[in-house]
Amino acid sequence: MNWQLFGEAFVTLFVIIDPPGTVPIFLGLTSTMTTAKRRRAARQAVLVAFGVIVAFAVFGQTILDYLGISLPALQAAGGLLLLLVALELLTDNAKEPEAQESVNIALVPLGTPLLAGPGAIVATMLFVQRADGAAELVSVAAAIVAVHVVLFLVLRFAGLIRRVLRDGGVTLVTRIAGVLLSAIAVQLVADAVRSFVEAA
Repeated sequence: MNWQLFGEAFVTLFVIIDPPGTVPIFLGLTSTMTTAKRRRAARQAVLVAFGVIVAFAVFGQTILDYLGISLPALQAAGGLLLLLVALELLTDNAKEPEAQESVNIALVPLGTPLLAGPGAIVATMLFVQRADGAAELVSVAAAIVAVHVVLFLVLRFAGLIRRVLRDGGVTLVTRIAGVLLSAIAVQLVADAVRSFVEAA
């Protein structure tokens, strides 16, 4: 076990995924859910994010090469999807029960691309490529697991924050989440465009 690599991978993924920063977005997207449904959504979102990141850690470069997809294209797609979600939060569409029932938000957008987004996927792929030997691969794998454990604990107890904020506070948090998501989305698209321009 390479503890230095573990620390680097853990800190990098923690900063990119940003578990504390996902709380307002999670509360905004699950504002119409019961406590039980919110807990289930937290569990499903973390499992989906973990599955996506592990899949890309193992098969990421092969998948992208096979499909002919570049990393900037992956960033742009994630950014556009997040922008749609942000507009729903800002226009109150996400509060309608029909919107929650027709789509499992634990899968999209929470699981991916919000948690397992282009940044986390790319960082994971780079750490895997950098790992030399079984010990370093185990270190990267342990860091991925540790980050997702922290992420689950943060989302699992997000309901406590909801009870403190009450309905008015949740509405405010929902609007803030929409603004934050839109900014993240625009940044992802801008980074993708810059990468395309530099590659041209």
